[in-house]
Amino acid sequence: MKKLIFHLFMSMFLIIIVSACGSSSDLENKVVKENKKVDNEASHEAKPEKLIIWEEKGKAEALKPVIESFEKKYGIKVEYEELELANEMYDRLRRDGPIGNGKAPDVVTFSHEKVGQIVKEGLIQEVKVNDDVLNAFSESSIRGEMYQDKVFGLPKSVNTSVFIYNKKLMAKAPETMNDLYEMAKKLRKGKMYGYYAKWNDFHDAYGVMAGMGGYIFRDKNGNLDPSDIGLNNESAIKGATYIQKWYQADLIPTGDKSAIEKMFSQGNLASFLSDGNSFSERTDIGIAPLPELSNGQPMKTLLEIKGWHVTAFTKHPYWSTKLVEYMTNDDHAMQRYEKTGEIPPNKSIKHNAAFNENENAQALSIQLQYAEPVPNIPEMNKVWGPMNSAMDEISTEKANPKRALDKAVKTIKKDL
Repeated sequence: MKKLIFHLFMSMFLIIIVSACGSSSDLENKVVKENKKVDNEASHEAKPEKLIIWEEKGKAEALKPVIESFEKKYGIKVEYEELELANEMYDRLRRDGPIGNGKAPDVVTFSHEKVGQIVKEGLIQEVKVNDDVLNAFSESSIRGEMYQDKVFGLPKSVNTSVFIYNKKLMAKAPETMNDLYEMAKKLRKGKMYGYYAKWNDFHDAYGVMAGMGGYIFRDKNGNLDPSDIGLNNESAIKGATYIQKWYQADLIPTGDKSAIEKMFSQGNLASFLSDGNSFSERTDIGIAPLPELSNGQPMKTLLEIKGWHVTAFTKHPYWSTKLVEYMTNDDHAMQRYEKTGEIPPNKSIKHNAAFNENENAQALSIQLQYAEPVPNIPEMNKVWGPMNSAMDEISTEKANPKRALDKAVKTIKKDL
């Protein structure tokens, strides 16, 4: 099941961004007003002989045709290097950037979760683009690339969690978590389970807690306030208590990712929560938005965004920005999808007939409108550890939810 969740349903998942692609929000309007006529202001920058890109390892094949096209159009050579997206790229940029030895890149790719941290460290710079460029993307994807009211990258892909089920074991996806709970109880026997979510991990558990009314940091006029934490409020505790209920009833199997995938492949697991990179070629597999919670609200899954960023060390910020714009335009975003299966956040997808004609895609489009970008401020780094520990204690019934969450938030505030 190595390729569980990939080609067949990846195309249908592209449509998920449509629901988040309405008219520009006040947030976007505030940004674009500051970015008009950027070309006219910066076009005096001399054209460089070459630009350097650091790409995510294993994705160069998607980059090559775009580079060739850019080189032909602008007469600028583009070189690339593949690095591991997380630590390797970050460590190399911190090391090579300030040295100025010709090894530093002009453009890099990062998850939006790192934006606040790398901005504070002076590793990337604001991306100044025209309003029509920003308006080409879904609001949530641009919001994820913002820090302190400024845009620091253009998004190239989005991802969130969805509900995946075996049609042989579930005739259709349940509409509510109460329905799923009853199904799971009926299916539970021996090695057989009805549902799996990695709720002992905060990333997956947050969808329930947020749907109940919890939050990580309070959003105040588009800026996150790390002094206002809502992970142990009454609603968050209610969500965590609901999660514990599933474990107390022995309805959630244990095991690592490969073990869970094996259970699903062998028919010992009827459904599970997984991100958008986990679709199957099997025709007996269905995908749907996550079921509605008992309070009538949707699960607010976490949204991950990957973007292209202009480094603070480039000597060619205008042309580096041009390259970022070029790589993320509608045509090249679609080309990248065809090569990698990554979902682009470009609004133009809604005009693609192949996706609109897919009935399953209509169901999949729902989940993204409820997804929240993972907070990209540096303070988020202090949240994962305590909250993962809290959810582990809750899922193993070592602590009641209130006590575990109070302890976690106390630790977070102390660390901050």
